[in-house]
This record gives sequence, structure tokens and C-alpha cells, in this order.
Amino acid sequence: MTDFRIGIDLGGTKTEVILLNGTSQELFRTRIPTVRDDYRATLRDIASLVAQAEAAAGESNLPVGIGIPGTVSRKTGFVKNANSTWLNGKPFQKDLSEFLKRDVKVTNDANCLAVSEATDGAGRGYDLVFAGIIGTGCGAGVAYKGAPIVGPNGVAGEWGHNPLAWTSEADLNARPCYCGKAGCQETFLSGTGLCLSYQLITDEKLKGHEIVALAEQGDAVAKEVLANYFDQLARGLATIINVMDPDVIVLGGGASNIAAIYTEVPKLLPHYVFGRECDTPIVPAVHGDSSGVRGAAWLNPIV
Repeated sequence: MTDFRIGIDLGGTKTEVILLNGTSQELFRTRIPTVRDDYRATLRDIASLVAQAEAAAGESNLPVGIGIPGTVSRKTGFVKNANSTWLNGKPFQKDLSEFLKRDVKVTNDANCLAVSEATDGAGRGYDLVFAGIIGTGCGAGVAYKGAPIVGPNGVAGEWGHNPLAWTSEADLNARPCYCGKAGCQETFLSGTGLCLSYQLITDEKLKGHEIVALAEQGDAVAKEVLANYFDQLARGLATIINVMDPDVIVLGGGASNIAAIYTEVPKLLPHYVFGRECDTPIVPAVHGDSSGVRGAAWLNPIV
């Protein structure tokens, strides 16, 4: 059996492929913009990326794992809960397996992040790893001793579509979510949510890194928005600590690159964690925004 593995990270803005060997060494990686609202084009793009990775390996029919911003229902085999909404209601795992003519393992992209970071990243050496994604969306996964915890409903560890704790009804209702509810943590804690927070105050659309830059330059509104974001993130993480008390919390996704998260949020957590104490390490993913694609490569044949 080959030691080569292919991982795919199907994100909201980019689709990435990686080729790893048996010692987790990266041999090939590339990414393309994610085609939106076109299911068949999504399958074709993934097949093209797999072919590129196999060409780099000089082998064919390699094991493939893929992380998606949703989950596959055990009852129906269809994708559900994906913020890449064109995947919802589709037999994605079945179709992709047929497209590639092999068994393909599919799981939530946050589970891939958790597996990657628990294996050889920021969660290495910890038993229970909670991995949160704060990027285009807000998802999460859990790994125990290196293996993903998925659960019978496929949503273990999911936190993005719970309401943000200790938030007024008016503030919750001001943020409708694509899932049909309002006030989901995704609408606050994702990078998209940070941008929305700024827009609600200023009526101006800026990217997350632009808001951070303004705050660093002393802009009062940007500083307020960022301070509120840290408090919101602390509230969201406190609910996780109160329920499962993980050994470490690893953050990935674009917003996880905000350096001040790792100094400011730990200061706020004791205000919200039951018992007013919190020693949980909050750390950035070692492999950055490639953690998901690395974890996907280790899914097959784990999941």
C-alpha cells in the first residue's frame, strides 16, 4: 500500500490540494479559487486537483480525503449544514467517489483541522483538542487522541450555529444567518462577522485585515469593533470550556491570524467560564490555513 495521501480542503473562497507521504511531509500543494454555485464544476475542479497531485507523486488511485464546510448525513448520505450552500442536499461523497473511481472520505473541514493539529500541530501531546475555524464561516471540530469525534448527527463540536451567549435579543436579531436563524455565533465570530460588525456601525464594508490595520493605527471605531470582537470570541469559547473543558483550543481560519486574540481573549475568559478560572491554552494553528487540507489527507482510511 502506498504511503502517499491526498487531502482536499473545499473552502468558501479557495480549494486546496496537498500530497503527503507517510511521515506527514508535504510533497505537493496548490490551490485555486472555489467555483461558487456550480456543483458539477466543483466535482471537476476537485478531480483536476487530484490529478495534479497524482502526477507529482508519479502514482495513481491514491487515497483521498476531503474536508467540506458542512457534513454528510448518516441518514441520507446528502450534505447538510454547508455554508457553501450549493453542496446542500447533494450526495457529494457518492458522486465524488464515482467521479474519481475510488472510495473518498469526506468530513467537516473543522474535523480536518482538529486531526491535523492533534497529529503534528499545536494540539500535539494533548488528548482532547477543540479546533475552531474563524474564517469565511465559523465551524469547529474535536479530536480525541488524534481521531475526529463526529457524532451520530455529524455535528460534534459544532459551535457556529448556536446563539452567541450573553448577548441581547436585539443584537442577535440584527444578524440573520443563512441557516434560517438569527444571532448565530458565525455571524459574530467569523471573519465575515467581524466585517459585519464594522459595517453595522459605519455602513462601510472593509476586509478584516483592513479593520485590524485601522485599529493598530488608532482609529477609534476600529478599536471598539476589535475589542467587542475579542469579547464575543471569549463568550463563544467560554461556552465550549463550560461544556467539554478541552485540553487545548486551537484556532484556524483567516481571523485566527489576528495576533491580539492570543493576548486579549485569555484575559476575558475568566469572566465567562464557570468558576471564574480558566487555564485553557488558546493557540493558533501551527499549519495556519493549511491545517484543514493536511488533516483531510489523514482521513483516509481513518474516518
